[in-house]
Amino acid sequence: MTAGAHLWMSDLRSGQRSGRTRLVTKDGHCNIEFGNIEYGNQFAYLVDFWTTFVEIRWRFVLFLFVAAFTGSWFIFSLVWYWIAKSNGDMAGQNRTDGHVQCIDNVNGLTTAFLYSLETQTTIGYGGRALTGHCAGTVVLIVIQSLLGVFINCFMCGIILAKISLPKKRAKTVTFSHTAVICLKKGSLCLLIRVANLRKTLLIGSQIYGKLLRTTTTPDGETIILDQVDIDFMVDAGKDNLFFVCPLTLYHVINRSSPFYDLSADTLPHQDFELVVFLDGTAESTSSSCQVRTSYIPQEIQWGYSFLPIISRTKTGKYCVDFSNFSKSVRVTTPHCAHCFERGIDNLGFQVIDIHDSVDVTTM
Repeated sequence: MTAGAHLWMSDLRSGQRSGRTRLVTKDGHCNIEFGNIEYGNQFAYLVDFWTTFVEIRWRFVLFLFVAAFTGSWFIFSLVWYWIAKSNGDMAGQNRTDGHVQCIDNVNGLTTAFLYSLETQTTIGYGGRALTGHCAGTVVLIVIQSLLGVFINCFMCGIILAKISLPKKRAKTVTFSHTAVICLKKGSLCLLIRVANLRKTLLIGSQIYGKLLRTTTTPDGETIILDQVDIDFMVDAGKDNLFFVCPLTLYHVINRSSPFYDLSADTLPHQDFELVVFLDGTAESTSSSCQVRTSYIPQEIQWGYSFLPIISRTKTGKYCVDFSNFSKSVRVTTPHCAHCFERGIDNLGFQVIDIHDSVDVTTM
């Protein structure tokens, strides 16, 4: 390992130990908390109840599933029990001559609950049933049946919507753990790798980035999480990518780039977060999805290039070696963008053989 590699690894470990907070985690989750929300705004979550139920965790969905069905069965069982008791249909009650029963074989709260369950789930064992002599019971059984259908449709819709959420498709798209800065096609570039782990394509894929940093305006106002657009390209273009194999994204570090004033020495000490987005439409489900990740300065390697991962087998098939997906190798790279533009050769950032160099700490 070169002296520069040792320096970068020590910076990476120090960055990890510092526990730097991110707005976007490596797996794409947003690290943000909303505080002091007014009661009226919280009530808006209940108004938009469908989105709220789709976005809550699975444990709450399962609790809602059990509570909706058992709760409706129990509430209607109380009504059936009240009707049977009020009409004198239960065993042991004093019945007059010519008594007209509304419900057969409902003799307590337990049997009333079973009758409610059988009615709403359309089991109908036949032991408990309406006699048809009371109009109120006919109306009640219609209401319970309709409510049961509504609960079935609502819960099935929530479960289906959660299973088919586009963010699940995003789990099969991955970015490299680190970014690298090196020369590419005669320009100093920042490179990132992205791969689609499924054979089904992401149609109409678009890739872009946002640089998040704290800036101060000429008026003295401090802006936290100021966003700057970062353009990424691949060799095939910028939009509508043919995402059939891993792609290497690159951002040209020129005068219009926010990385233009950085150098290999100052990069690890910067305070910014590079968020990379990939938008696309899943070919199999036609649902739009977004994949995102972030890089802090300690995760950007200056003077490295990614190892090749695509090869061709003897049978003519293309093979992708994901063991080298995030691996990089030291390459000759200018010390800064200014050095590159002025044609200044910085030998300290050429490849150094640690065994042949007498003073490996000299930059």
